[in-house]
Amino acid sequence: MTDRILNDAYNLKKLMREAEALADESMLAFAKLKQAMLIARQNPAIEVDTGQRALMRLNQAEQHAMSMSTSLLRVHDELSKVAREKASGDEGVPTEITPSAIADERTVVS
Repeated sequence: MTDRILNDAYNLKKLMREAEALADESMLAFAKLKQAMLIARQNPAIEVDTGQRALMRLNQAEQHAMSMSTSLLRVHDELSKVAREKASGDEGVPTEITPSAIADERTVVS
């Protein structure tokens, strides 16, 4: 494999990890926000339904973040396939991703 291909592969690997980390950070931020919202709602002076719509919207945002994370795993899987084809014999470039981690929830059999 040429130096250029190897450098591109390592750069893509680094950027892929950064994108995955950002997706995880967004999910952590949503979890912290949800916790703060629920704690604030436990104030006895606040009605129990206060912020319910905001919590529902946050739940939707969390679902979108999980979907984004899964899509990024699919990107990672596709890039790993390219790495196996173009970098055969080189160690440390491709990543093995289990099919169940990137399966479309609509096709998973219960």
